[in-house]
Amino acid sequence: MDFVEIGAKIGIYFIPFLFALCFHEFAHGWVARLRGDNTAQMMGRLTMNPIAHMDLIGTLILPLVSIVLATPIFFGWAKPVPVNARNLKNPRTDMFWIALAGPLSNLLLAVIGSFLIAVVAKYFFTATYASGLIEILKAFIVTNLFLAVFNMIPLHPLDGGKVLARFLPAQLNYKLEQNEHITSMILMALVLTGTLRVLAIPVFWGYQHLVTLALGGFGV
Repeated sequence: MDFVEIGAKIGIYFIPFLFALCFHEFAHGWVARLRGDNTAQMMGRLTMNPIAHMDLIGTLILPLVSIVLATPIFFGWAKPVPVNARNLKNPRTDMFWIALAGPLSNLLLAVIGSFLIAVVAKYFFTATYASGLIEILKAFIVTNLFLAVFNMIPLHPLDGGKVLARFLPAQLNYKLEQNEHITSMILMALVLTGTLRVLAIPVFWGYQHLVTLALGGFGV
């Protein structure tokens, strides 16, 4: 892989991935503020500035190494937005919506990506950059759908674990939170062994429907 190809892959995969991560964390902080906790804002995390959300290993090293080495696993994460549950009026319900905001924000970006594909296909299809831009937007849709689906796995420390907490007895959820280091290792093992490839089923189902709807009569 030469430098031109690496640069192209960074543009197609890493930059959309970075934007999706930042928007995901921003959504958590924004909903937390709506529910009464402005911790993220006070700590400078209520922003789309990627520096505020970057984790050295999860946001930079792992994704970029995956691109450069063309590994079959493309994986990463951002620093979680801090939330102080003591500032929330109804912690169980509020944390449910704060957690859900992240995956929903990625679904929103996927829908916006499909809308942009429709615009390019209808009004700029003859432009020389149209096909390349559509490919970038397709990768953007897949990235956001994967982040949404992955984060809804019902295990701590993922958003899905916090969403599930709304429906569990408080004592049981407390035990799960206390042992999230174990579930974190389980998640990492699932990623490294390729077990989570099963997530490709709902991701590409959603991708196919969004892109087909966007392109309409233009074809996929």
